Amino acid sequence: MHHSNDPLHGKTLEAILNELVTHYGWGFLGETVRINCFKSDPSIKSSLTFLRKTPWARSKVEQLYIKMLRQKK
Repeated sequence: MHHSNDPLHGKTLEAILNELVTHYGWGFLGETVRINCFKSDPSIKSSLTFLRKTPWARSKVEQLYIKMLRQKK
């Protein structure tokens, strides 16, 4: 069986976002990835809607997730 080295493999955007919010909190996310859906009345649902339509923001969130995973090791 082949296992992917990609830490994002098999992860949904929602799962990634939930883990980031649990680990860092909305405040930190809003400072790190400067998008309104993290700063103004943040919710998983509104953030997912925005991130799915905005490739650069999604990329930043995914990069932050990978960084978090490396720090946990």
